[in-house]
Amino acid sequence: MTIRVLLADDQEMVRDALRAVIDRRPDFEVVGTAADGAEAVARARELRPDVVVMDVRMPGTNGIEATRLLLADWPHPGPPPRVLVLTTFDLDAYVHAALRAGACGFLLKNSPPDQLAHALRVVADGDAMLAPSVTQRLIGAFTALPAGLLPGAPSPSTAAGRRLDALTARELEVLLLVARGRSNLQIAEDLGLSQPTVKSRVNRILTRLGLENRVQAALLAHEAGLLGPATARPHDADGAPDRP
Repeated sequence: MTIRVLLADDQEMVRDALRAVIDRRPDFEVVGTAADGAEAVARARELRPDVVVMDVRMPGTNGIEATRLLLADWPHPGPPPRVLVLTTFDLDAYVHAALRAGACGFLLKNSPPDQLAHALRVVADGDAMLAPSVTQRLIGAFTALPAGLLPGAPSPSTAAGRRLDALTARELEVLLLVARGRSNLQIAEDLGLSQPTVKSRVNRILTRLGLENRVQAALLAHEAGLLGPATARPHDADGAPDRP
């Protein structure tokens, strides 16, 4: 399957360089470009790509706000594009804002071409992708939370915990694995299910919780105390769990 990509960056040279890197791979097609956030939203609605590669700092509507607008108001049937944020600035504020806005991944512009291609494939498949430099910091933030709860017993004292009451015990089990950074294939192997079944259950979890993607689901699970301190293992840009 060809992954259709839209590139959003205010620098023409960066757009051209990204296009050259992506187009040389047979499983990708760059279907369009945008020079700012507002154009990125408009072009995504027009071209309906699989993934939008979104810069953060752009004139007018920045990449974070463009991501929020794109995912909150998708005019077509089916899910909106996945968003991979690609930026020069390795700042926690950008990471958190991008993930809260609904981005599925965060990568730095100095990442090798193979890492970018791998990130696009992972994000297009519905998984999350984080740059190695930010994975350890996210683990540190998550492990600072109070001790985790048993699956199926979210804390009634927290808003995040109460939101999990909408899930069945089996959905909580899937959410727990999502929060641990497991891919759909790994979850299928862990639970003895098919990949399509896992994908369907993840989508149902996102719908019931009112979330855009599995990264937001993982953050909610951590906020609810669903995981213990030692279990948070987001994927790094090499596709393997980052080790504390």
